[in-house]
Amino acid sequence: MKKVLILASIVFSLSVQSQSVSCEDLMDYVTTKGYNFQSVSSYQLYDSSWLNNVDAYKVEGRIAVIAEIKRDDIGFSTKKYVFCGISESRWDYFYYGLYDIGKSYGERFHKYIIDYQCNCY
Repeated sequence: MKKVLILASIVFSLSVQSQSVSCEDLMDYVTTKGYNFQSVSSYQLYDSSWLNNVDAYKVEGRIAVIAEIKRDDIGFSTKKYVFCGISESRWDYFYYGLYDIGKSYGERFHKYIIDYQCNCY
């Protein structure tokens, strides 16, 4: 377990280019060691064709995002992905949409979050 935490910390800080920890272990680390400070629920994303749920966690002074992506049109089948090293301003731009009036959460997710997918397997 100690090895997983060390590897997760390394991956989380984005200092390693190779995949060294499973995404499942990293998500577990984020959800147990961090705290969920904001979320965009499926209710708020009712009109999104692909985004189901987005949770932001603060872990060791950084922001990680766990997003649940729909695998089908209805959202019965989903998959979770983890995004690392999100700055507070990027999260705020996504969450509040202040600079993207009229753009959906999905459009803002693509603009501010999606390029920060963690390097895990």
